[in-house]
Amino acid sequence: MPALAAAVAMAAGTLVALAPTPAHAAPGATLPFASVEAESASSTGTKIGPAYTQGTLASEASGRQAVRLDSGQRVEFTVPRAANAVNVAYSVPDGRSGSLDVYVNGQKLAKSLPVTATYSYVDTPWIPGSKTHHFYDNARLLLGQNLQPGDKVALQAVNVQVTVDVADFEQVAGAAGKPAGAVSVTDKGADPGGQGDSTQAFREAIAAARGGVVWIPPGEYRLTSSLNGVQDVTLQGAGHWHSVVRTSRFIDQSNSSGNVHIKDFAVIGEVTERVDSNPDNFVNGSLGPGSSVSGMWLQHLKVGLWLLGDNDNLVVENNRFLDMTADGLNLNGNARGVRVRNNFLRNQGDDALAMWSLYAPDTNSSFENNTVTQPNLANGIAIYGGTDITVKNNLISDTNALGSGIAISNQKFLDPFHPLAGTITVDGNTLVRTGAMNPNWNHPIGALRVDSYDSAIEAQVRITDTTVTDSPYSAFEFVSGGGRGFAAKNITVDGATVKGAGTVVVQAETPGAATFRDVTATGVGAAGVYNCPYPSGSGTFTLTDGGGNSGWNSTWSDCSTWPQPGQGNPDPDPSRNLAEGRPATATGSQEVYTPGKAVDGDPDTYWESANHAFPQSLTIDLGAREAVRRLVLKLPPQAAWQARTQTLSVQGSTDGSAWSTVVAAKDHRFDPATGNTVTVPLPAGTNLRHLRLHVSANTGWPAAQFSEVEAYLS
Repeated sequence: MPALAAAVAMAAGTLVALAPTPAHAAPGATLPFASVEAESASSTGTKIGPAYTQGTLASEASGRQAVRLDSGQRVEFTVPRAANAVNVAYSVPDGRSGSLDVYVNGQKLAKSLPVTATYSYVDTPWIPGSKTHHFYDNARLLLGQNLQPGDKVALQAVNVQVTVDVADFEQVAGAAGKPAGAVSVTDKGADPGGQGDSTQAFREAIAAARGGVVWIPPGEYRLTSSLNGVQDVTLQGAGHWHSVVRTSRFIDQSNSSGNVHIKDFAVIGEVTERVDSNPDNFVNGSLGPGSSVSGMWLQHLKVGLWLLGDNDNLVVENNRFLDMTADGLNLNGNARGVRVRNNFLRNQGDDALAMWSLYAPDTNSSFENNTVTQPNLANGIAIYGGTDITVKNNLISDTNALGSGIAISNQKFLDPFHPLAGTITVDGNTLVRTGAMNPNWNHPIGALRVDSYDSAIEAQVRITDTTVTDSPYSAFEFVSGGGRGFAAKNITVDGATVKGAGTVVVQAETPGAATFRDVTATGVGAAGVYNCPYPSGSGTFTLTDGGGNSGWNSTWSDCSTWPQPGQGNPDPDPSRNLAEGRPATATGSQEVYTPGKAVDGDPDTYWESANHAFPQSLTIDLGAREAVRRLVLKLPPQAAWQARTQTLSVQGSTDGSAWSTVVAAKDHRFDPATGNTVTVPLPAGTNLRHLRLHVSANTGWPAAQFSEVEAYLS
C-alpha cells in the first residue's frame, strides 16, 4: 500500500495508551477519559475524509476524518469505559447554532448539547499562508447517570448540520468539599448562579486568604475584568466539571512573589477572534517562582498561559486546553526550571506548546508526557531558542497547517532573541499524521523539523527513540526556513521508527550535518532521502550512517522537483482517490468556487467556471504517472441541484505540455435521483499524470461545474 494511502487508512477508533518500552513510559498524557472517533461509530450521517488539504473540515479533524450529520441524522457511540459525562468535538456551518439531542441506550435525555459556530472560523490574515481555520469546537455534558462499557450514547442533530469528530467519555467524580480554613468567594459576595459580577468578590477573597486557600464552590461565576496582585495563595475549585469561572482574562500581572497554586476549576472565555494585542488569556504574565497550575479546564481563550517574567520552577500539569485561538501555553523567555507535563491540548489556533526565548533564554525547562491533537495552525510543540531544553514522551497528532509535530528552531520573530544553546533533548516522542504543506514555501514541512531559520544551529540536538506514524510528507526535516542557508548541524537521530512517510524519511534543505543510528522505515512513499540544500551552492548536508539503519537507503535524484506523496511506490492502492488534495487549476472560476473545491474530498463544495464562457477546463496534477481507469464526477447531492447534462471530454498528459484526448466529447447526465454522480471509464492503456476535463456545455447553468473529480486505478 502506498505510504499516503496507509496514512489515510490508519485505524481511528478508541484512543488507547501505547504499550511502554523498557526505556520509556508510554508517550502522551495519562488521561481520565477515553476518546471514540465518530467515523468508527455507527451513523446515519456521512463520513468525510480522510483529507490533508489545509482549510477543509476533514483535514482539521482527529484522524483526518469525521461524520457529517444533517438535521435528524445521528451517530451512535459504544461507551468504552465507565462514564457519566461526555465531551464532543464538533463543527457547524459558519454563523449557525443548534443542538445535539442525546440518547442513552435509546432513551432521550432531557438535556441537549448546544452547538455553535460562535468560537469557530478564525481568520488571521497577518500570518502568511494562513486560511480560515479553527472549524471545530468542544461541548460537554454531565449525563446524570452512570454508564458501563458497551452502553450506547447517540447524538442527533437538531435544526443544523453538525459534523461530529470525536467523543470523550469520562467518569466525573462528585464535587470536592471546601478545605478547612479556606476563604470562600461566596462569603465575599460572589454569585454562583453566574448572573452577578463576581470580580470584586474574587479580589477580596484573594486578599483575605494570603498564605491560604481561596475556595471556589460549585457553580458558575462571571468575572468582567482580570485579577492581579495574586501571590502566596491557592485558588481551588470543587473540580473543573463543577466550579466554572466565565471570563476571557483571569490573571494579568507582570510580576508576583510566587507560591501561587491554581487548581481544580474551569475557566471558560468568550474569545471569538484572535487579537494579539489583547491579553485574552487565562494567565498573562507571571505567577512568580514556585507556582503551579493543575487540574484545570481552559477553553475559549486566546492563550491558556502566556508566561513572562519570573516563573521559576513552575509546574503545569494535568490540565485540559481546548479551543484556543492561539497558543495553548507559551514560555515567552526567562523560564527557568519550568515543567509542563501530563496535559491534554486539542484544537489550538497556533503552537499548542511553545518556548520562545525572547529577551532572555528559557533554560532547563521541559514539555513531558503531553497529548497534543489538532493544532490547526503551526506546530504541536515548538522550541524557539533556549538553553538545555527537553521535549520528552509526548504524543502529537494531526497538525494541519504551517507546522510540524515538533519544531526545534532558531526562528526569532523579534529581538533580542536567544538561539538554541547547550543540549536540546528530544526523546521518546510519538508523532502521528504530523507535518503539513507550507503554502509560503510551496513545499511540505516534516513531522519533526530542525530549523536554522535566522541563525545556525550551534546547540547539540539529540533526537532519540522517536516514532513517526503516517506522516503525510517527510519524517525528519532539516531546513533554514528564512531561505538564507544557515547550517543545521550538531544533530544526532538515534532509535527512530518511521511507519509510513508520504514522501521521504529525511528532507534536507540546508547545509549542515546529522548522524543517524538505528533508524528503521517502512511505507516510504518516494525515496529515503531528499538532499537538496537551498540556496543552490550554499553547501552540503552530510548524512552520516551510524549503523542499524534500514528501509530508506535511496535518494531523490531531481532537486528541480518535489517528491509527491506515494510517488515512488510501484504498488499503488486501487481504491485510493488519486485526485483528492492534488493541485487543481482551471481556465476560470466564479467567485469562491475555486478549482481546489473539486478535489477537497467534500461533495458539498464545488468548482464553477467563469459563466457564459464555454469551453472551460479543469486540470488536476496527480503528481506521478498513473494508470487511471475510472473517473467519478460529482455535483452536490442536494435535490436543489436539479438534473443537468454536461458535455465534456477527457484529456491526459504525462508532462503537462503535450495533451491527447482520452475520451471524446460526450453528454453526461447528472441527476440528484442517482446522487448527481457520473462514472467515466477510461480506456485500457491510459497512463497520465495530468488530467483535464474539457467542458463545452451545461444544460443546468452557463458554466462548468464539479463538486468532486475522483480518479481511480480500477
